[in-house]
Amino acid sequence: MGLEAEIEELREEIAETPYNKATEAHIGRLKAKLAEKKEKLENQSSAGGGHGYAVEKHGDATVALVGFPSVGKSTLINALTNADSEVGSYEFTTLDVNPGMLKYRGANIQILDVPGLIEGAAGGRGGGKEVLSVVRTADLVVFMLSVFEIEQYDRLAEELYATNIRIDTEPPNINIRKTHKDGIGVTMSDDVSLDEDTVKQVLREYGYVNAKVTIPHDLTIDELVDAVMDNREYLPSMVSVNKADLIDKSYLPTVKEELRERDLDPDDVLFISAEKELGLDGLKERLWEELGLIRIYMDKPGKGVDYEEPLVLFEGDTVGDACTKIGGEFDERFKFARVSGPSAKHDDQQVGKSHELADEDVLRIVARK
Repeated sequence: MGLEAEIEELREEIAETPYNKATEAHIGRLKAKLAEKKEKLENQSSAGGGHGYAVEKHGDATVALVGFPSVGKSTLINALTNADSEVGSYEFTTLDVNPGMLKYRGANIQILDVPGLIEGAAGGRGGGKEVLSVVRTADLVVFMLSVFEIEQYDRLAEELYATNIRIDTEPPNINIRKTHKDGIGVTMSDDVSLDEDTVKQVLREYGYVNAKVTIPHDLTIDELVDAVMDNREYLPSMVSVNKADLIDKSYLPTVKEELRERDLDPDDVLFISAEKELGLDGLKERLWEELGLIRIYMDKPGKGVDYEEPLVLFEGDTVGDACTKIGGEFDERFKFARVSGPSAKHDDQQVGKSHELADEDVLRIVARK
């Protein structure tokens, strides 16, 4: 039996097995097996070669536009950036990943117009695996839906999940430490609903014989498998609904209800028209917020503060991260820094590399000669 047949057989057994405490450990073992075989199949496919979509990351952050064919991604990226993506009203206009650069608030945001996804992309249809591998490298996923086909979100999310991309969630906080004896020991907080035997079954499926496992919070079997596999990408996302200029006001309540059915707040979704260039200023602002970008104005010796070309970092980044992005010998020659602005207790506060910066800080780095 081939891997694909084994995978299908496992899926059927999982679907047919009623979930309860008596079957939980068995289902956990089946799901662990399924994940392992899917990864093996993926590795075999990758080894087979073929056309890839390697796109080098440039700029301060990378956004992946994810949508089905003809939803308007090429039109949008042409309106937002300096890209020149072929635009057509027929499906599959974009055959290769086409990067463009959005310049906003001093930041260079790379936006990838990837080929339209179709059902079965994670399984390789339409070059889907190569496309999805590019999505995994992004800092933010933007779902682009047609206002007339909100149900596209379901299929897009499923394809991303199938290729180990986890949207809008944090990695499970599980600690697994291999030991040399005493089997598998499990320590769980009181709110963990999984049975201890289920945890052990999943770990054994991945070859663990002796280990200490600590689970501080509740989680599902799928999240447990994700934690053990440790090869998932956890990415933030946002939703943009295109062609909003084409709908009647009377149809808008239907669209909003379809969004709510998918746990999408209509007030958080951006309604735009890429062709008419409506709502694009709001989209740029939202991209900035979702990416969590901050601007750092560098105080350069003998030149003063550069407000024209800020150093762009992510929220939570430190002076040390700033040194790394600037490059050169700053890491080795760093002595201390002086910061003025939102993150400083006072102007020209002397700080070290661990100081966390904030948007519109002014930073001066003092280096050893």
